Amino acid sequence: MKYSFRQLEVFLAAAHFQNITRAAESLSMSQSAASSALKELENQFDIQLFDRVGKRLQLNELGRLYRPKVESLLAQAGELEQAFSKHSEVGALKVGATLTIGNYLAVGVMAQYMNTPTHPRVSLEVANTSTIAKRVRDFELDIGLIEGEIQAAELEMIPWREDNLVAFCAPHHPLASRRSLTDDDLRAATWIMREEGSGTRQSFERGMHGLLPDLNILLELEHTEAIKRAVEAGLGIGCLSQVCLADAFKRGSLVPLNVPGHRKFDRQFYFILHKQKYRSAGIDRWMELCRAL
Repeated sequence: MKYSFRQLEVFLAAAHFQNITRAAESLSMSQSAASSALKELENQFDIQLFDRVGKRLQLNELGRLYRPKVESLLAQAGELEQAFSKHSEVGALKVGATLTIGNYLAVGVMAQYMNTPTHPRVSLEVANTSTIAKRVRDFELDIGLIEGEIQAAELEMIPWREDNLVAFCAPHHPLASRRSLTDDDLRAATWIMREEGSGTRQSFERGMHGLLPDLNILLELEHTEAIKRAVEAGLGIGCLSQVCLADAFKRGSLVPLNVPGHRKFDRQFYFILHKQKYRSAGIDRWMELCRAL
């Protein structure tokens, strides 16, 4: 075999950091050792994997072609090493989740996943749908849990569970006493909304087709708890997942609103994986725990 796993690790680190010094630091190597390993890999096969602009390394077309294959090979090698060491089949996992899922569902799954004799670690990144999709596409996350639909040829979207958005307000809000709302009520209301690019905002806009130009959106916030607090304070009405509103409805600090029947706010939660990423035992276990919720 002409290449070593260390050379492949340097290649992936350089692809991630676009800088050989930072790549070397991430692998606890000297800069010269990392640079030599990358140069040897290219020289052995008479190829060039990066365009070099000053100290910056930019993956070229050939590098982008081989990166998924190297990711998959090293993932399988890591699993084999674990098996040889008689460790648990499930290992450390890098998970990304959108805000609703990350704040209200994923933490419980993390606890179950890590509650094994070897205590595999899980890192959880919480961001909006577009950010999580990009991180999975760039192999920076093993799996994503999202609440919005995306169009990306490199990614596989696997349905997970159904969800619904619910419009809501404070108990003292004038609309709280209405048995049902009309489209005119929705136009006249002041809204506290999630930001553009979030799955919740995407589902809300789909349900509000025909009304969007007329809506009065006072605030756009990135965090569901901030939206709930603003609505509780009487600043307007909101629309969020039933998952993050259940406790507030039970306490009575917020109340649901009955929107017109033709306004549909149902949606799907998805797992997203890179199509060329190796499907490890850890990923399968994570998905199994999520489906058991």
